[in-house]
Amino acid sequence: MLAETVVTFGAGMAFGLALAAPPGPMNAIIAQESVVRGRLAGFRAGLGAMTADVVFFILALAGMVTVVDGIPTLRAAMVTVGGVLMCYFAVGAARSADQTLTGGELAETTRSFSKTFVLALTNPYQILFWLTVGIGLLDSGRLDVFEHTPFVGDALAGVLVVETGSPVLLIGLFGGIVLWITAFPTLLVAGKDRVDALAPAVAVLSAVVLAGFGVLFLYDGLGSLL
Repeated sequence: MLAETVVTFGAGMAFGLALAAPPGPMNAIIAQESVVRGRLAGFRAGLGAMTADVVFFILALAGMVTVVDGIPTLRAAMVTVGGVLMCYFAVGAARSADQTLTGGELAETTRSFSKTFVLALTNPYQILFWLTVGIGLLDSGRLDVFEHTPFVGDALAGVLVVETGSPVLLIGLFGGIVLWITAFPTLLVAGKDRVDALAPAVAVLSAVVLAGFGVLFLYDGLGSLL
């Protein structure tokens, strides 16, 4: 029993890390906040995205997530709003390219949380995850851990299959996300002598990633609405 619990928890951790680690708009913001405003700002940015996952988890428990999927216009509107927000944050990231970690800007960490939280609530990828895999985590059964993971799903499908409906699996999932949002900002700012030199490049890269996803979301959302 203990061995099964450990395996299930480890699978949840691996799942959470696999979901949180791939490049995307959330990690772009975490990176930008980390190198410009410090490790705490990066962690709070990650915490904002994870809090949105908690909200989706609660809504999935209540059956509300399926309502969004059943109303295409509502989903399209959320995607469009997400696209606008990403483009807006891309402009902010580009403007921060001349800022450095040692130059101040550490007092704005609360904005890091709200930025990713609002953005994650309109992120169709997170919504889609909780409409599919997330709901599957709540029901008793079997789950292929990596099958629906972004970027690596096809290559790793069938490698790790676990029992679902277990609180241990869910605890491991969010534990993996916490591990990532703690470790990622820490690694980014670990080389203090290089942070100031790295900050402009990360800010520009973050702006490019956010703008790209923003345009993609706008195309998807507006295409469904019009």
